[in-house]
Amino acid sequence: MEEKNKLPVIIHHWIEHNESHMAEYQKWAEKAGQLGLESIQKNIQKAIENLNQCNLSLKEALEGL
Repeated sequence: MEEKNKLPVIIHHWIEHNESHMAEYQKWAEKAGQLGLESIQKNIQKAIENLNQCNLSLKEALEGL
């Protein structure tokens, strides 16, 4: 497969991969909150936000293709 044709497939995979991580992070953020670890919960939530921003950038790149 030519690299130009492979790139959208790879980007789509990265987006899905990130989304699966975000779901897992959310689960652990909630557990941290239940354990009274609010600062840890906030840090994990920030990581989720950052990964979501990453996905938005990847989706823009995908649209540009």
